Amino acid sequence: MLPELYRIHLSSQLSQAQLLTLEILVWLLQVHKDVRIERLAAHFPLPVKYESRRRHIQRLLILRAMSVTLIWLPLIESLIKLKFKPGTRLYLALDRTQWKNNNLFVLAIIFSKRAIPIYWQFLEKKGGSNLAQQQALIRPLLRFLKNYEIVLIGDREFHSVELAKWLKSKKLLFVLRQKKDTYLQLKGQPYQRLDSLEIVPGVKRYLTGLKVRKVKGFGQGAIAIYWKRKYRGRIEDEPWYLLTNLPNLSEAVKAYKKRVGIEAMFKDCKSGGYNEGRLKSFCR
Repeated sequence: MLPELYRIHLSSQLSQAQLLTLEILVWLLQVHKDVRIERLAAHFPLPVKYESRRRHIQRLLILRAMSVTLIWLPLIESLIKLKFKPGTRLYLALDRTQWKNNNLFVLAIIFSKRAIPIYWQFLEKKGGSNLAQQQALIRPLLRFLKNYEIVLIGDREFHSVELAKWLKSKKLLFVLRQKKDTYLQLKGQPYQRLDSLEIVPGVKRYLTGLKVRKVKGFGQGAIAIYWKRKYRGRIEDEPWYLLTNLPNLSEAVKAYKKRVGIEAMFKDCKSGGYNEGRLKSFCR
């Protein structure tokens, strides 16, 4: 049932009985599209009482070997090596979604107009992530992605210039959408807000030699400005203001357009996929 690549890795981490339980769970997930342990236990084909089946599933899920670090990261590393040659540019999207009572923070690789989650955390609060949490999500991936050129993409929640500085220090490329009230300073000019620039639909600009933000500024990137005449049949309310260290507007816009892949992933999981009522217990 599981792809051979998965079986090879999982067999080194799990016993045969544990691997069989996992395969049955994957099958049940595909059939019933529900991650609730109670629902899975009700259909689990083990000739014991319901409560014993439920505990059987729980014991598997709390195994140390089932952690993201030991199970998923080696798998995603193998998949990336299989699909991408060393030196290839990889696009990673950083995003967060409120999934019922779960505040899910995800880093995903964009592949064929979809995103595949690489690493994730549940934030123990409502609202956005801070710099320390962003670094904690990205840092574990730097080792096994060191042979690739990484472009990290973030929407307006990740407009922090501190994040941009840190990414640059790690030799990562980035495209971080900025809020329209962000201040920038062009060389030899006073500070001004991004939305004070004369931009209309159809206009594209690539501004260099500038400093972004009055406080804790960042002066080693560029602002790519892009306002498409129509997007999905309508004109967007405002242009994209993209803080980037990519060398030109075309590359910056191309990269940011790929971010839609993670939105498609969230939609697949929420409205098109599994019942998320017990998401956190299943995606520790």
